[in-house]
Order: sequence, then C-alpha cells, then structure tokens
Amino acid sequence: MIGVIDYRAGNAPSVGYALERLGIEHRLVATGVELDECDRLILPGVGAARATLASLGGAGLIESLSERVHGDGIPFLGICIGLQVLFEHSAEGDVAGLGWIPGSVRRFADDLRVPQIGWNSVGLRRSHPVTADFPDGGYAYFVNSYYAVPADSRDVLGETGYGIDFCSIVAHANIVATQFHAEKSGELGLRILSGFATWAP
Repeated sequence: MIGVIDYRAGNAPSVGYALERLGIEHRLVATGVELDECDRLILPGVGAARATLASLGGAGLIESLSERVHGDGIPFLGICIGLQVLFEHSAEGDVAGLGWIPGSVRRFADDLRVPQIGWNSVGLRRSHPVTADFPDGGYAYFVNSYYAVPADSRDVLGETGYGIDFCSIVAHANIVATQFHAEKSGELGLRILSGFATWAP
C-alpha cells in the first residue's frame, strides 16, 4: 500500500488521481499511525520549503516519517518540494531541511526567468529501477525557482538544463525524488510512479 502524505502545503490528491489511473493501491495519510500502515510513501509538495516543513511539523509527521524511511527503510518518493526538503539546508527561507541526504538547495541565478515553468528534458546519469521505463532525455513538467545540489554526485540520478545543469532526480538508498511533477508529466511521469510502486531497494 502506497501512502500519499496529505498536508496543508501538499498536492496529495493530484498524486492520488495519477495512482488511481494506474490502478495502484494507495491512500492519503495524515497521521503517524496511518504512515505505519503503509509499506511505501510519497511526499508531494507545492510552494515553499519553510511552509512545507512547518506543515509536516505541525501535523507531527516529521518524526514518524524519519522512523519509517530511515529506521524501517521503506521506499520513499519525494516530488518537487518533496525533493527539496530532503537536504540539509535550503536557501528558500534560509531553513534547515530534513537532512536525509547530504547537500543543499539553491536559487536559480537572477538572470534566469524564475520560476522555471513548463516542460524540460531529463537526462539520466545512470540506471535505476524507478526510471527503468523513463527514456533518457524524456520531457517532464517543472515549476521551480530552486534546485538541489547533492554533496555526493553519486546521488544524482537525473539532470536538467536551465541556465546550469541541475539535479532533477535524486536517488539515495531507499529514497528517490523528482524535482519535476511526475503526476503532471503525462505518460512519462506515470512511468516514474509505476516504477516506484514495484521498486524493492
């Protein structure tokens, strides 16, 4: 059972609709008890890192998430802000992240149009079960003003060019996350969700 984390700053219903289209069993979860009943988790998100972390903290979900993802090692997928909060620090609001993956989140340069909104290609750096059916150079839908910089380049699974080449998919142990909105990226985005549903890290 996939648990889609439902919190005030998220877009959990959109992810739920995409999973429903694929026929994948899932439920929206909003408490630690509900998290414990799932064998894999998706953290979607829109908006700012500080608001996302405040919402998760206010709902008492941060400790439960850490126990399930780090302690139990269940598969985890972050989407958009759900990727950015995984790192140690974000320049957006100068806030500490969850710290699950070493690295930081930076803002695109001022000479770029931000946020980046629209379709952009994703180049794969290596193979991974979650992206097995996603073509190298495939297009996905982005809405982001910030991007992640993993401390270890081996955590970069996909890259996208927008002024610079930035990490658009991260993979670290039992954690995968996409900067783009998989649930809004058409058939290729659905392939990411489908790959995650069967991934056994």
